[in-house]
Amino acid sequence: MVEILLGLMILSLVIWLGLLSLRGQFWRLDQKLEVTEPQLKSLPSVCVVIPARNEADVLPMSLRSLLLQDYPGNFNIFLVDDRSTDRTAAFAEGVAHALDKAQQLHIISGKPLPSGWSGKLWAVEQGIQYVETLYIKSLPDYFLLTDADIAHDIRNLQRLVAKAEQEDLDLVSVMVRLRCDTFWEKFLIPAFVFFFLKLYPFRWVNNPKNSTAAAAGGSILIRRTALERIGGIQAIRQALIDDCALANAVKSSHGRIWLGLSNLTCSLRPYNSLQTIWDMVARTAYTQLNYSPLLLLGTVVAMTLIYLIPPLGLLLGVVLGNWIIALTGLSAWLLMAIAYLPIIRFYKCSPLFAFSLPAIAFLYTLMTIDSAIRHWQGRGGAWKGRVYPG
Repeated sequence: MVEILLGLMILSLVIWLGLLSLRGQFWRLDQKLEVTEPQLKSLPSVCVVIPARNEADVLPMSLRSLLLQDYPGNFNIFLVDDRSTDRTAAFAEGVAHALDKAQQLHIISGKPLPSGWSGKLWAVEQGIQYVETLYIKSLPDYFLLTDADIAHDIRNLQRLVAKAEQEDLDLVSVMVRLRCDTFWEKFLIPAFVFFFLKLYPFRWVNNPKNSTAAAAGGSILIRRTALERIGGIQAIRQALIDDCALANAVKSSHGRIWLGLSNLTCSLRPYNSLQTIWDMVARTAYTQLNYSPLLLLGTVVAMTLIYLIPPLGLLLGVVLGNWIIALTGLSAWLLMAIAYLPIIRFYKCSPLFAFSLPAIAFLYTLMTIDSAIRHWQGRGGAWKGRVYPG
């Protein structure tokens, strides 16, 4: 029994050594959009497409931030009202009129959701179709695909375009700063970003020679010709994890992509309780595993080995008086905390949260299991009153 426990401790320690040294240095957080000032030699045209379903409460801030972008080139905003019931369109019009920007905003009434489409992507598709009809002889150089709950820094669009132009990129995306005010947000949101970084190391994503592809749906600038090359939004019309699907399609077509963090552009979406974060993760966690029971089992085993075994080994080692087991478990736990600390600092949380990753991982494992249960019950992918069973 002691030998098995020691073996598990050593295996967990080796895994953490491997993650820190071989997994694209995901923990370093060195891929950031606001590192340099934007330098624009040309002024490409941009059309912003916003899918909005019952977003009246956040539009006064998010839409205002887009209308006030400090971008010297030509850009227009197309908001697709996805059959909202909270006067989303009226609020959007009010924001534009208050800023004397009514001519820059186009509001499109969404059509019924057809079979085979996710709601968000169908709204985006309608926005792009409208743009192509409106500007048939002068199509935009780029589309900015953004969620309705994102407050953009005043120079976000300028930075995105400059990044794309300077480095000849087909897709530039930033993972915006998620809200992290309440206890549950501080406890779980940094870990959400941490797990994403570990799954899709940004250095690998940004390396044209590496097949890893990912994007963050809150803020994606995509070159129009690249979107046409992959067959448009229709090519990913059923994807629930649409941002990563889009990035994969672009990179697979030999396009160049970049993904980084943003300190200044942020999400307005509140996660005030454990339930709201739980639902967010459970909505797509099993989708990430391709609805595979084997991958689910492997994930549970891996999460247990990587995150739960070290503190359990430390505790059992102390109880059994076996200091080799205790020190091995402590070493793995310390490496875990070291890897987690940068994202804790990024979100300005207490460093003590760095040692809470085992408990957080346990909760995320339960969320993943629940995601699979919801899928098997036909409740998977529920969002904004719609259910996408997968």
